[in-house]
Amino acid sequence: MKRSSSIAILWLLVLSGIASAVSPQSHAAPSDPPTLVLVVGAPGEPLYATNFIGQATRWQALAGKAGAKIVTIGGATETIPAGESEDRTRLAETLQGMADGVSPVWLVWIGHGTFDGKEAWFNLRGPDVSATEIAGWLKPIQRPLVVIHTASASGPFLPALSGTNRVVITATRSGTEQNATRFGSAFVEALGTPEADLDVDQQVSVLEAFLFAARSVSDSYRGEGRLQTEHALLDDTGDRQGTPPTWYRGLQPIQRPKDGRAIDGTQAHRITLVPSPFEASLTPEFRASRASIESRITELRSRKGSTPVDNYDRELESMLLELATLYRQLQGTAR
Repeated sequence: MKRSSSIAILWLLVLSGIASAVSPQSHAAPSDPPTLVLVVGAPGEPLYATNFIGQATRWQALAGKAGAKIVTIGGATETIPAGESEDRTRLAETLQGMADGVSPVWLVWIGHGTFDGKEAWFNLRGPDVSATEIAGWLKPIQRPLVVIHTASASGPFLPALSGTNRVVITATRSGTEQNATRFGSAFVEALGTPEADLDVDQQVSVLEAFLFAARSVSDSYRGEGRLQTEHALLDDTGDRQGTPPTWYRGLQPIQRPKDGRAIDGTQAHRITLVPSPFEASLTPEFRASRASIESRITELRSRKGSTPVDNYDRELESMLLELATLYRQLQGTAR
């Protein structure tokens, strides 16, 4: 049998293993639900207040489906109600209390930002907060962290918050893109949109939502005949550089960094806020084993052009066999 035929059969075995492993027990809630921290900034104008609260409400609904713990800081009013702590103080205390634990933390920023040429800031009710300060508050956190920064001038937050076991998304690629953004609304909409599920696995990953939202934003500017004033970036390799959505066609990279760095997106595609019933049933150990194999497959694919065909096919076949075996073992434990 030709190796190409063998590889095709292994792909079918992997897909068969996924399908057959799904059982009625797959509808159980995930054992490690995330924590969602929503930071809603000072709106400035009533129009933005309505928009920000609309985004926050959609995030809260999605987090409810995921069984996540929700912490909301800020609100639709321009001033802090009497008797409440400053948003900055609450934010610092909340983030500093996230160091312990193993479940993922989602940190979502909805609002306006500014950039003074050296430092990027997020506009809170009361004193604002800088990217440098947030980086310090997040430093003790070793658990998985997903940062979705949808504000204007958010670009400098990406290198400041980038790190191991982190996914960082910003609505802009620099601090000089200071107009109000559309990315935040598009991103949270993507998380609940079946059309954003590019690999049709009944869930929307962070990468899929990023790509879908970025395309929606571009389409909206183009449809209005306006110059696009925001360009989103994603970082999940910890190299502080970020990758634009235009480097992807579907879920496949079509461009890579010229200096040999890994393209961002692999880790982001493994993370979902609302998992499918099947995904929710998986143990952390299974996810870790699968992620290890999938990372090796991704790395191999990045070397396809420079790897002899026979060697490439042999390595891919071996990894697919591991993946198929993993799903077959899962099928056996589900019975």
